[in-house]
Parts: sequence; structure tokens; C-alpha cells
Amino acid sequence: MTRRKVFGGVFLALVGLYFLLPLAAAIEFSLRDVGDTHSLEVWKTLFQQDGFVTNLLTSLKLALGTVALTLLIMVPTVTLIHLRMPQFRRTMEAICVLPLAIPAVVLANGVFVAFQGAPPWLNGTPVILCLEYVVLSLPFTYRALDAGLSAIPVVALVEASRTLGGGWATALLRVVVPNLRTAILNVSILAAALALGEFTLASLLLMDTLPVWTVSAGQSNGAVATAASMLILIVSWVLLLVMSVLSRRRSRTPRRSR
Repeated sequence: MTRRKVFGGVFLALVGLYFLLPLAAAIEFSLRDVGDTHSLEVWKTLFQQDGFVTNLLTSLKLALGTVALTLLIMVPTVTLIHLRMPQFRRTMEAICVLPLAIPAVVLANGVFVAFQGAPPWLNGTPVILCLEYVVLSLPFTYRALDAGLSAIPVVALVEASRTLGGGWATALLRVVVPNLRTAILNVSILAAALALGEFTLASLLLMDTLPVWTVSAGQSNGAVATAASMLILIVSWVLLLVMSVLSRRRSRTPRRSR
């Protein structure tokens, strides 16, 4: 075994410990019971906590709405840029990176100003939060879709579809989207994970979501808040694992010759 492999193994082990030790400590704390014993009592009663299920359902709805709206907006937009305006790819990338540089307080204040006088079904409802999450997910969304489109001959595929009589909608849904399954799956998982775990904007906009409930519950019961946080993390990990498994299956599945 070379020195480089030994150093790499040691480095990966230290990085793993750096991430896993706090998680192990948090799980141990959520399992801690009276008298230095451990039990699943907190986890068993988690769904019985006041407001937990309601806020969990709100976060799940926000995640689904964020994924649907993100894909509906970004897939046609990024495809159009690759097909008709490739010279604007860098400009679009710079615009999509802006949410990483703009503080959450500024975004929240911008929402308050922009939606003054908005209809009741929009103003002060989770719909605004869903729109904000779409904006926050732009850096990950654009990079994933741009990489997916760069990996396929999208211009040739769309031109072939158009030559065979297909419209733009047909080319997008039956040619582009099937070739972007992995990228779309990545976008969906990342957007859902962001919506499930985001706290700052939801708190500033006075919305009741699971992360906000977790912080509020932590002021009275730290074990319950820790268990809820671990649940969010486990759900996000499961989603990422599903994404990884599906991507590998797709890459290993041989294409049938026609």
C-alpha cells in the first residue's frame, strides 16, 4: 500500500468522524432517558407532539410544490438556452448563483415589499415560501440541468424530432425529458431536501414549518427537538440514497437496440 493511499484513507476516516460523531451524539441524546438509561420513548411520542404532524405535512407540501414549480420553470428555460441562446449560459449561471450571495433577511424583506396588496390566497400563505424555495434552489437546479443537457446532443435530438413532425412540446416531453431523468431526479431530491430543512426564511416570514417547530420545541424539550432534527436528516439521506440507487441502475441498464 502506497503512502498516498494510507494518507487518503486516514484523511477520509477523519472526515467521516468529523461528520458522524456529532450525529451519533445527537442520536444518543434523543435516546437518553431518566437515570442514564436509553429508550425509544421520545421517538415513539414524536408524532404525538402538539403541532408536529401539522407542520410536517406543511413541509412535505412545500417540498412537493417546490419540486414541481422548479421543474416546470427550469427544465424548459435551460433547454431553450442550450438550443437557442447558448451565448447566455454564463449569464444565466451568474444569475442563478445570486441566491447564495443574497442574505436571507434581504430576500424576506423583498418578499414583504413585492407582495404587498397580493391576493389573500398568496399573501401570508406557504405559497410565498414555496416561491422563495424555488429561488433558493436555483444554484443547484441550474448546475444539474446544465450538466445533464451538456452530456447529450440536445440540438440534434430536438432537430430530429422537429424533422419527424413533432412540435416543441413533443420534443421537450418525449425527447429531452427522458434523456434528463438523472438530472431531473437530482434536482427533485435537492429541492425537496432544501424545502424540508430550511429555517431562516420560514421564521422571518412567520410560517409554521417543521424546522420552525423544531426550534420552538427545543426551547422546552431538547430531546424532542433533536429527534425531529434527526428525522429530517434521515428523510434527506433516504432521498439522496434513492437518487444514488436509481442513477446507478439507469447507468448500468443496457440500452435496447432498435
